[in-house]
Amino acid sequence: MDAVFFENLIKIGMAVLVGGLIGAEREYQDKAAGFRTIILITLGSTLFTIFSLSMDPGFTQTRVAANIVTGIGFLGAGAIVREGGRIAGLTTAATIWLSAALGMGIGAGSLYFVFAATFVTILVLIAFPKLEARIDRIRESRTYEVVVGADDFDTVEKIAEMFNKLNLRIFERHQAKNEKSIISTWKVIGAPQSHENFVQAMMRDKSVKELNY
Repeated sequence: MDAVFFENLIKIGMAVLVGGLIGAEREYQDKAAGFRTIILITLGSTLFTIFSLSMDPGFTQTRVAANIVTGIGFLGAGAIVREGGRIAGLTTAATIWLSAALGMGIGAGSLYFVFAATFVTILVLIAFPKLEARIDRIRESRTYEVVVGADDFDTVEKIAEMFNKLNLRIFERHQAKNEKSIISTWKVIGAPQSHENFVQAMMRDKSVKELNY
């Protein structure tokens, strides 16, 4: 058994370790791509890179690397889902993409740099959600769907005035009408307490037939 074989074994072990560290955090957060998935992504990228380095010295290596990125892009897209009016899974998709990059780095032999990048990744996944939560306490984006009577244009205008009064900034506004009702959709951003005040006001308003957000 030559030195290259043992070097590749070390790379495989490191791929499992790095993928396991990141995957454990994702598993703890109960995400779609968890412990085993992230390990397999990191390990697979490592193996593809190792195999590409053993091929001809022409353009094969760069082609394999480019196709790893493309393949991981499709895998990451599968983790992105729409839940109600929100998009979920973006962080999981980014983690899949990053794990593949770390695997490629391991396969290429940049072991110390990959360890440093893994530390930064874990820091972002563990520490930054607290900062994100603080930001969410300051501002929040919501999409409201309000249904009123077919001829109740006054209530629609009153809703717009209420947003301004509560310092909720309107980004998008759409309206639709049928025989029975006017359906207005509003995408607004502002303080969480202002959102709650708006919801309570809509709940008390008898002219509002339906409220969804």
